[in-house]
Amino acid sequence: MRITVLGATGGTGVHVVRQALDDGHDVTAVVRDPKRLAVEPHSRLTVVTGSATDTADLAEHLRDRDAVISALGSRTKGPTTVTADGARAACAAIRKTGGGRFVVVSASGAFTDGDSLPVRLLVKPLLGRVLRHEFDDMRAMEAIVRDSAEVDWTIVRPPRLTEGTRTGTVATRTDGNVRGAFTISRADLAAYLLTAAASPSLSRATVSVAGGR
Repeated sequence: MRITVLGATGGTGVHVVRQALDDGHDVTAVVRDPKRLAVEPHSRLTVVTGSATDTADLAEHLRDRDAVISALGSRTKGPTTVTADGARAACAAIRKTGGGRFVVVSASGAFTDGDSLPVRLLVKPLLGRVLRHEFDDMRAMEAIVRDSAEVDWTIVRPPRLTEGTRTGTVATRTDGNVRGAFTISRADLAAYLLTAAASPSLSRATVSVAGGR
Protein backbone atom coordinates (compact mmCIF):
# COMPACT_ATOMS: atom_id res chain seq x y z
CA MET A 1 0.00 0.00 0.00
CA ARG A 2 0.89 3.66 -0.33
CA ILE A 3 0.36 5.16 3.11
CA THR A 4 0.61 8.67 4.51
CA VAL A 5 1.23 8.87 8.26
CA LEU A 6 0.25 11.89 10.35
CA GLY A 7 1.79 12.22 13.80
CA ALA A 8 4.75 10.16 12.61
CA THR A 9 7.15 11.58 15.19
CA GLY A 10 4.91 10.55 18.10
CA GLY A 11 5.15 7.39 20.16
CA THR A 12 2.60 5.46 18.09
CA GLY A 13 3.29 7.11 14.74
CA VAL A 14 6.93 6.04 14.67
CA HIS A 15 5.86 2.42 15.17
CA VAL A 16 3.40 2.77 12.29
CA VAL A 17 6.15 4.06 10.00
CA ARG A 18 8.63 1.35 10.97
CA GLN A 19 6.16 -1.50 10.69
CA ALA A 20 4.76 -0.23 7.41
CA LEU A 21 8.23 -0.18 5.91
CA ASP A 22 8.98 -3.65 7.30
CA ASP A 23 5.77 -4.88 5.67
CA GLY A 24 6.81 -3.53 2.27
CA HIS A 25 4.57 -0.46 2.08
CA ASP A 26 5.52 2.92 0.59
CA VAL A 27 5.30 5.51 3.37
CA THR A 28 5.04 9.30 3.36
CA ALA A 29 5.53 10.84 6.81
CA VAL A 30 4.17 14.38 7.20
CA VAL A 31 6.10 16.04 10.03
CA ARG A 32 6.80 19.52 11.34
CA ASP A 33 10.43 18.71 12.15
CA PRO A 34 12.10 15.91 10.16
CA LYS A 35 14.89 15.72 12.75
CA ARG A 36 12.41 14.34 15.27
CA LEU A 37 11.50 11.32 13.16
CA ALA A 38 13.34 8.40 14.76
CA VAL A 39 13.38 6.21 11.67
CA GLU A 40 16.38 5.30 9.56
CA PRO A 41 16.38 6.55 5.94
CA HIS A 42 14.67 4.05 3.62
CA SER A 43 14.11 3.80 -0.12
CA ARG A 44 10.33 3.53 0.44
CA LEU A 45 10.13 6.35 2.99
CA THR A 46 9.41 9.94 1.99
CA VAL A 47 9.63 12.53 4.75
CA VAL A 48 7.93 15.84 4.04
CA THR A 49 7.73 18.96 6.18
CA GLY A 50 4.18 20.18 6.61
CA SER A 51 1.29 20.76 8.96
CA ALA A 52 -1.09 17.92 9.71
CA THR A 53 -3.80 20.48 10.49
CA ASP A 54 -3.56 22.39 7.21
CA THR A 55 -5.74 21.08 4.36
CA ALA A 56 -3.61 22.63 1.61
CA ASP A 57 -0.44 21.14 3.09
CA LEU A 58 -2.00 17.70 3.39
CA ALA A 59 -3.66 17.63 -0.02
CA GLU A 60 -0.28 17.70 -1.70
CA HIS A 61 0.81 14.56 0.17
CA LEU A 62 -2.45 12.59 0.17
CA ARG A 63 -2.94 12.35 -3.56
CA ASP A 64 -3.00 8.76 -4.88
CA ARG A 65 -2.71 7.25 -1.39
CA ASP A 66 -4.30 3.94 -0.45
CA ALA A 67 -4.57 4.97 3.20
CA VAL A 68 -3.97 7.83 5.61
CA ILE A 69 -3.20 6.90 9.21
CA SER A 70 -3.45 9.60 11.86
CA ALA A 71 -1.72 9.04 15.20
CA LEU A 72 -1.94 12.69 16.19
CA GLY A 73 -2.13 13.54 19.86
CA SER A 74 -1.61 16.50 22.14
CA ARG A 75 1.77 17.02 23.79
CA THR A 76 0.27 19.26 26.49
CA LYS A 77 -2.23 18.76 29.30
CA GLY A 78 -4.12 21.97 28.63
CA PRO A 79 -6.99 22.70 26.23
CA THR A 80 -6.27 21.29 22.79
CA THR A 81 -7.91 20.83 19.40
CA VAL A 82 -5.06 19.07 17.62
CA THR A 83 -6.84 15.80 16.83
CA ALA A 84 -10.04 17.56 15.81
CA ASP A 85 -8.15 20.03 13.63
CA GLY A 86 -6.11 17.22 12.11
CA ALA A 87 -9.22 15.17 11.32
CA ARG A 88 -10.96 18.17 9.77
CA ALA A 89 -7.94 18.92 7.56
CA ALA A 90 -7.37 15.27 6.62
CA CYS A 91 -11.01 14.63 5.72
CA ALA A 92 -11.11 17.76 3.57
CA ALA A 93 -7.86 16.78 1.84
CA ILE A 94 -9.07 13.22 1.25
CA ARG A 95 -12.29 14.48 -0.31
CA LYS A 96 -10.25 16.75 -2.54
CA THR A 97 -7.65 14.19 -3.64
CA GLY A 98 -9.14 10.74 -3.14
CA GLY A 99 -6.61 9.91 -0.45
CA GLY A 100 -7.95 6.44 0.38
CA ARG A 101 -8.99 4.95 3.72
CA PHE A 102 -8.65 7.25 6.74
CA VAL A 103 -7.67 5.41 9.94
CA VAL A 104 -7.55 7.60 13.03
CA VAL A 105 -6.57 6.95 16.64
CA SER A 106 -9.04 7.99 19.35
CA ALA A 107 -9.19 6.80 22.98
CA SER A 108 -11.47 4.26 24.67
CA GLY A 109 -11.14 6.23 27.91
CA ALA A 110 -13.28 9.00 26.48
CA PHE A 111 -16.27 6.67 26.09
CA THR A 112 -18.20 4.26 28.29
CA ASP A 113 -19.89 2.12 25.63
CA GLY A 114 -19.79 -1.51 26.77
CA ASP A 115 -17.90 -0.81 30.01
CA SER A 116 -18.73 -2.66 33.21
CA LEU A 117 -20.68 -0.79 35.88
CA PRO A 118 -17.65 -0.19 38.16
CA VAL A 119 -15.65 1.21 35.25
CA ARG A 120 -18.51 3.50 34.18
CA LEU A 121 -19.25 4.77 37.68
CA LEU A 122 -15.80 4.85 39.29
CA VAL A 123 -12.94 4.67 36.83
CA LYS A 124 -14.17 6.74 33.90
CA PRO A 125 -15.34 9.80 35.91
CA LEU A 126 -11.90 10.04 37.53
CA LEU A 127 -10.10 9.48 34.24
CA GLY A 128 -12.33 12.02 32.57
CA ARG A 129 -11.35 14.71 35.05
CA VAL A 130 -7.64 14.05 34.66
CA LEU A 131 -7.72 13.86 30.85
CA ARG A 132 -10.71 16.08 30.15
CA HIS A 133 -8.99 18.26 27.55
CA GLU A 134 -7.62 15.35 25.54
CA PHE A 135 -10.94 13.50 25.73
CA ASP A 136 -12.94 16.57 24.67
CA ASP A 137 -10.66 16.81 21.66
CA MET A 138 -11.06 13.11 20.82
CA ARG A 139 -14.85 13.29 21.00
CA ALA A 140 -14.88 16.35 18.74
CA MET A 141 -12.54 14.55 16.34
CA GLU A 142 -14.79 11.50 16.14
CA ALA A 143 -17.82 13.67 15.36
CA ILE A 144 -15.94 15.33 12.51
CA VAL A 145 -14.86 11.98 11.06
CA ARG A 146 -18.35 10.45 11.25
CA ASP A 147 -19.87 13.49 9.57
CA SER A 148 -17.48 13.14 6.61
CA ALA A 149 -19.87 11.30 4.33
CA GLU A 150 -17.46 11.01 1.40
CA VAL A 151 -14.57 9.61 3.46
CA ASP A 152 -13.94 5.89 3.98
CA TRP A 153 -12.92 5.99 7.65
CA THR A 154 -12.10 3.70 10.56
CA ILE A 155 -11.85 5.00 14.13
CA VAL A 156 -9.65 2.98 16.49
CA ARG A 157 -10.05 3.44 20.26
CA PRO A 158 -7.15 2.11 22.36
CA PRO A 159 -6.92 2.23 26.16
CA ARG A 160 -3.76 3.38 27.97
CA LEU A 161 -0.71 3.04 25.71
CA THR A 162 2.48 1.36 26.90
CA GLU A 163 5.99 0.97 25.53
CA GLY A 164 5.76 -2.81 25.62
CA THR A 165 6.81 -5.09 22.80
CA ARG A 166 4.66 -6.19 19.90
CA THR A 167 2.81 -9.35 20.93
CA GLY A 168 0.76 -9.90 17.80
CA THR A 169 -2.39 -10.38 19.87
CA VAL A 170 -5.02 -7.64 20.00
CA ALA A 171 -8.53 -7.91 21.42
CA THR A 172 -11.16 -5.95 19.47
CA ARG A 173 -14.78 -4.97 19.83
CA THR A 174 -17.03 -2.91 17.55
CA ASP A 175 -20.02 -2.51 19.88
CA GLY A 176 -18.21 -1.03 22.88
CA ASN A 177 -14.96 -1.00 24.80
CA VAL A 178 -13.01 -4.21 25.35
CA ARG A 179 -13.72 -5.39 28.89
CA GLY A 180 -11.08 -6.49 31.35
CA ALA A 181 -8.09 -5.12 29.44
CA PHE A 182 -6.88 -1.61 30.11
CA THR A 183 -3.62 -1.27 28.16
CA ILE A 184 -2.11 -1.95 24.76
CA SER A 185 1.45 -1.50 23.56
CA ARG A 186 2.06 1.18 20.96
CA ALA A 187 3.65 -1.52 18.81
CA ASP A 188 0.50 -3.66 18.87
CA LEU A 189 -1.68 -0.61 18.22
CA ALA A 190 0.45 0.32 15.21
CA ALA A 191 0.10 -3.18 13.82
CA TYR A 192 -3.67 -3.00 14.17
CA LEU A 193 -3.82 0.40 12.47
CA LEU A 194 -2.07 -1.07 9.45
CA THR A 195 -4.46 -4.03 9.48
CA ALA A 196 -7.44 -1.67 9.63
CA ALA A 197 -6.08 0.34 6.70
CA ALA A 198 -6.27 -2.78 4.53
CA SER A 199 -9.59 -4.15 5.82
CA PRO A 200 -12.70 -3.21 3.79
CA SER A 201 -14.84 -4.86 6.48
CA LEU A 202 -13.87 -2.04 8.85
CA SER A 203 -15.11 0.71 6.57
CA ARG A 204 -16.97 3.35 8.61
CA ALA A 205 -16.49 1.29 11.78
CA THR A 206 -15.42 2.30 15.28
CA VAL A 207 -13.23 -0.37 16.85
CA SER A 208 -12.10 -0.54 20.46
CA VAL A 209 -8.84 -2.42 20.93
CA ALA A 210 -6.78 -3.63 23.88
CA GLY A 211 -3.86 -5.88 24.59
CA GLY A 212 -4.80 -9.52 24.02
CA ARG A 213 -5.46 -11.77 26.97
